[in-house]
Formats: sequence, structure tokens, C-alpha cells
Amino acid sequence: MIRRYLLAGFFTLLPSAVTFWILRAIFDGLVGIFEGPTNWLSRSLGLPTPPYWELALASGVATLLLLFLVGALVGNFIGVQLLSWLDELVMHVPVVKGIYGATKQLMSAIQSGQGGSFKDVVMVEWPQPGSYTLGFVAHRNCAWASLPDGAALTAVYIPTSPNPTSGYVVMLDDAKIRPMNVTPEEALTWAISGGVVAPLGRNSARP
Repeated sequence: MIRRYLLAGFFTLLPSAVTFWILRAIFDGLVGIFEGPTNWLSRSLGLPTPPYWELALASGVATLLLLFLVGALVGNFIGVQLLSWLDELVMHVPVVKGIYGATKQLMSAIQSGQGGSFKDVVMVEWPQPGSYTLGFVAHRNCAWASLPDGAALTAVYIPTSPNPTSGYVVMLDDAKIRPMNVTPEEALTWAISGGVVAPLGRNSARP
């Protein structure tokens, strides 16, 4: 009886605990970013080092202000030109340009749905023959990496569990990719839950 109640309480509170942990990690990251400038400003003004709650408040306000300013910049011609100049400057910095450029293209693909990116859910054989998982079509017709026999390849993003952002990108023959009648939201939920929360409906595979 006691064991049953403990397990029931554990599984009931687990989703809330995971959500709180993720939000806390994001919050602590924001505090860490603004902690240095806030402490420096306090010392410059002859003020004592602010407590944690003041750092958290300042970080939240600074983040909202930054988002507002960037949004205001992209809404007018001068701001667009300034951001374009900064973008070009970053793209000339070795190493940094590779990370920045790839991240920017990824965000653009998700926002615009270019090439069906991350909108089509598929089932692929991974990570070994006889094992299957769900993935997202990242880019179709990777002509630059076609097989010797000329077969077309498709880039598929395979999310990991419980953090779907640290996944794998594999290029597969189209014949080995099976489209699924599953929404991207259902596939992400399935990955985050470790396969516990199954997509709605039956016979999700499409011919």
C-alpha cells in the first residue's frame, strides 16, 4: 500500500518537477549572464553586492528589454541595416561564423518551413538494423551527397530523449524512410517522454 502511494505520488509530481528544473536552468543561465555587469555597476556606484533576488529581477528586466529593443530594431529600416551589418561582421570571424551561420539557417528553416524542414515526421531504422525510431525531415534531395548509384538522399534529424535538441543528423536513402501520420508536436512529446506518451491514433504509418 505504501509503495503504491509513493509511486503514484512520484509519477504525479514528476512532470511538474521536470518542468520546474528546465525553467530553473534557464533562469539561472540568465542570472549568470547579467551577474557580472550588475556587480560591476554596483561597485562603480559604491553600492554593496546585490543579493540573488535583485540579480534575478535585474536579469529578467534586462532580458525583456533586450528582446524589446531587438524587436524594435528589426521593425524599421535603420535597425535592419544595422543588424545586417553586424551579421556580416560575425560571418567574417573564423570558427564563430560556422556556428552562427548554421544556427541562423536552422532557425530560418524552422520558422519558414523551407523545404518541409521539421514538418514531416518519418520512421527510420536507427541506430542499428531492426531498431526503429521517429525523426524529422530536415532537408530533401541532398544532391551534394548522393550515393554512387545516384540514389537520392534525405537528411533526417533524430531527436534524443529527454532533450530533443541534442539529436543526430543522418542522411538516408529515400527508400528507407517511412512517412508517418504524426504531427511534429506529437513526435516531440513522444521523444521527451522517453516513448511513454504515444502519438494519437493507430496505423500512423503511411505507405
